[in-house]
Amino acid sequence: MVKTVFSRLCCALLLALASLTAPAAAQDVLIPMNAQQSNHLKAYGAAYWALERGTNVDWLLNYEGGSFLLPASQALEQELRVRGVSYQTLGGGEASQLVARVESEGSNMSVVRLEKAPSIAVYAPGHAQPWDDAVRLALEYAEVPHDLIYDRAVLDGALSKYDWVHLHHEDFTGQFGKFLRYRNTSWYIEQQNQAEALAREHGFRKVSELKLAIAERFRSYVQGGGFLFSMCSGTDTFDIALAAHNTDIVPQEYDGDPIDPNAMEQLDYSHTLAFTGFRPVFNPHEYEHSNIDTGPPPAQMADPSLDYFTLFEFSAKWDPVPTMLTQNHVATVKGFVGQTTSFRKEFIKEGVVILAEAPNRDQARYIHGTFGQGTFTLYAGHDPEDYQHYVGDPPTDLSLHKSSPGYRLILNNILFPAARKQKQKT
Repeated sequence: MVKTVFSRLCCALLLALASLTAPAAAQDVLIPMNAQQSNHLKAYGAAYWALERGTNVDWLLNYEGGSFLLPASQALEQELRVRGVSYQTLGGGEASQLVARVESEGSNMSVVRLEKAPSIAVYAPGHAQPWDDAVRLALEYAEVPHDLIYDRAVLDGALSKYDWVHLHHEDFTGQFGKFLRYRNTSWYIEQQNQAEALAREHGFRKVSELKLAIAERFRSYVQGGGFLFSMCSGTDTFDIALAAHNTDIVPQEYDGDPIDPNAMEQLDYSHTLAFTGFRPVFNPHEYEHSNIDTGPPPAQMADPSLDYFTLFEFSAKWDPVPTMLTQNHVATVKGFVGQTTSFRKEFIKEGVVILAEAPNRDQARYIHGTFGQGTFTLYAGHDPEDYQHYVGDPPTDLSLHKSSPGYRLILNNILFPAARKQKQKT
């Protein structure tokens, strides 16, 4: 009896000593997003993966490039290893100290809780290839699930199913991208025929009327609480079409009838989201839609290393939305061009936030605004890792650009709707 009691006491003592000397089990996982991260783009996908499975993700704004803090689990660590994402395990005390440091008074850092994986759609025609659009490339490389929708789905009310929608490089003015020089190629003829047939199918006389109806649906989507994102020509042609809802700005070469002679006087800038006071380009042969866009000077086209833009720094505690959208491991991002390369500041509406600008020039590259209950974010240029993308160019291989600062800005946008309760403070 005495031996039994003594043995039990010894076992209890050994277990107690073991618990004191054994390393504490990890309670949290930190995904750093600074320059030491091995794959920034996949890290966004990993955060989305966790949200899909009901795990909350804390976004540590302005801490090591906008790092992520998640509850530890074997499944999460396995997923991070498979994706090639760098991470650290933290004990409960370490995580608490880190959060306290981020939230400390006087620091320009903050913790934002991401709670729900947003449902995502890309508005793009079925014939569009993934490499035609940097956003689709980013989503596919980061392994973020998304649907592809186009005009029929939008007209049938599909937008109500999605929290976040990206507009492919669409021409909402109905001028087929102003690619008139390609009008005799098979792909141009096919796309024009498809667009005209779709317009007739839905009772529209011409493509510009169809595209205006689509733009109006997206306007209502944002007003009702949706998150809209766009790049390149989808940014300015959207507002151009909305401004022209009472007139005809499309040259005869594209729709068979002339421009309204009073088109400029009939533009309605109160109907647009981001831009005002601009002038459409009425020349059908000019590869430009309006004077909103301004391309880089010839010197930068000759030497792209001279082209870059700078991200603004916002207050993480008072302006969480623009802070989320600009999280990065660098403050300066190399430039890239597109049909729409940058936005003239003089045409940006009051209240729209400029997130990044080209230095020494009156040009914005990245802007964000609110409309009704929703938001819109516009990012100029075509492909952050292909300075001047041409029709028919090969796709960008993102495995060669795992830490692309320009692509990170795209992926910031797919996560910030997860913090739905966050409101930009004014």
